[in-house]
Amino acid sequence: MIGPPYQGYLYAYPHKTAYRPLRPRPSLRGVWVDEDVGALFCYVHVPFCEMRCGFCNLFTRANPPAEQVRAYLTQLAIQADRVRDALGSGAFARVAIGGGTPTYLTPSELDGLFDIVARFTGGATVPTGVETSPATATADRLEVLAARGVTRVSIGVQSFLDDEAHRAGRPQHRADVDRALGLIRASAVPTLNFDLIYGIPGQTVATWEYSLTTALSWRPEELYLYPLYVRPLTGLGRRAPGEDPQWDAERLALYRRAVEVLADAGYRQESMRMFRRRDAADVGGPEYCCQDDGMVGLGCGARSYTTGLHYSFDYAVGVGQVRAIIDDYLSRPATDFDVAEYGFALDGLEQRRRWLLKSLLRTDGVHRDAYGRRFGSTVDDDFPELTRLAEHGYFDGSRLTPEGLAYSDAIGPWLVSPGVREAMAGYAAR
Repeated sequence: MIGPPYQGYLYAYPHKTAYRPLRPRPSLRGVWVDEDVGALFCYVHVPFCEMRCGFCNLFTRANPPAEQVRAYLTQLAIQADRVRDALGSGAFARVAIGGGTPTYLTPSELDGLFDIVARFTGGATVPTGVETSPATATADRLEVLAARGVTRVSIGVQSFLDDEAHRAGRPQHRADVDRALGLIRASAVPTLNFDLIYGIPGQTVATWEYSLTTALSWRPEELYLYPLYVRPLTGLGRRAPGEDPQWDAERLALYRRAVEVLADAGYRQESMRMFRRRDAADVGGPEYCCQDDGMVGLGCGARSYTTGLHYSFDYAVGVGQVRAIIDDYLSRPATDFDVAEYGFALDGLEQRRRWLLKSLLRTDGVHRDAYGRRFGSTVDDDFPELTRLAEHGYFDGSRLTPEGLAYSDAIGPWLVSPGVREAMAGYAAR
């Protein structure tokens, strides 16, 4: 019914490839004027890394000139001031700084970045997460993160075996990984997350278990487990990505083994990818609900969303196009940050579909009462597809079954609306 298990990671709906130029460009003040801004998510995008991993399709540039990094931070500060002015009042419940690799910045540049964020959020103390890598998680950078109140550090390890990491297109060394993890654990940052990848060529159940048990020896509060995808315009994209039933079966077996290992180790599964240690302390802060609360993005690769409009700048994966978009961002006059550039307007049905997807793909499942209060209708009437999922054993009436969770990367794409699917298909990959 829904096809092979690994079709795509639906981390946001709709995907940026469905965005189109907004003409005329709406003012941000008008976009946000009627929104509830009492619990916003702030996402800050730093599109720079020390290397481009072979599996990566993120909007990022490897080893940019130092003067471009400085110019980016200057422009980011201008954008932040203009967006804050457009928002008017507003409070922030979460801050995430990603990319790219934010810790590619020097310690002094990182400190300047946090000054921008503090001005933007009004200096509020809220849970803040930062992405890092083994090569850039240095003592001086981590000292800045701890001093600025960062509550979560996420590090992309992918595999604790060097040869596996290299086959995934990440030329790292285990000694650097261990050094970085020791420094993070010695810092005052309370939450550590590992990103690990399964389905790497040559990976076995035994080598996958080795990475899992090695990760568990560090007692991370969170783990994100990602199936490997081979996407166009990435380093691994030279390999033909077509359907491969044997590879699907291998990834499913590795996923299922990970679920068992992490459950035995005391981790609660929150989605197909996310696992959290049951005894991990909550970092606190205001409540944030991704189904109902808005997000404000800063930086040329960041998305923002309101109830009825998701918007960003242009999107690309190819090296040349990414560089062109960054250059364009740096050349913008300040007034360009008063408007939304690219986006997708969500009508009532698309808003309902997004709410469903953001709920269904998590283990909490679908809360019918909340849906009814939000939309004045029932989720079953609006989405008869749920009955079909239940008939095939993927949905128990409230949440995905274990098999449904395993097939999240098929169920998500299957539920994409025809309009969004058509817009994504019309995007010219670059």
